[in-house]
Amino acid sequence: MFRRTFWFSTGVAAGVWATTKVNRKLRQLTPESLAATAANKAIETGGRIKDRAVDFALDVRDNMARREAELGDALGLGTPVDRELPRSGRYAALENRNSPKSNPRYVEGSAYLTNPYNRNEDH
Repeated sequence: MFRRTFWFSTGVAAGVWATTKVNRKLRQLTPESLAATAANKAIETGGRIKDRAVDFALDVRDNMARREAELGDALGLGTPVDRELPRSGRYAALENRNSPKSNPRYVEGSAYLTNPYNRNEDH
């Protein structure tokens, strides 16, 4: 009789355990639970990607500053600047035909210079 009671209670315990496991798994597979799990995973993944992007941006900024310093040293930008201003002579590389000075009727200091090819006069 004791053997029968032992095996009966073992079977009941195994049945309760199996039923609990199956019900828990079924609750995990409901659409709401699957959606919540997917949302949590997406949030975790987004956080990891954001952290990596921030780390990458900081690395880029550090390397950019280091490279700018190297280029500044190579070009001598860190040396003190000569405070004397250069001569202010301007030389045109090409003749500017649109300049009022290129017009033969140009008078220094005149307020208005009439253009013989004014489109609005003839219309």
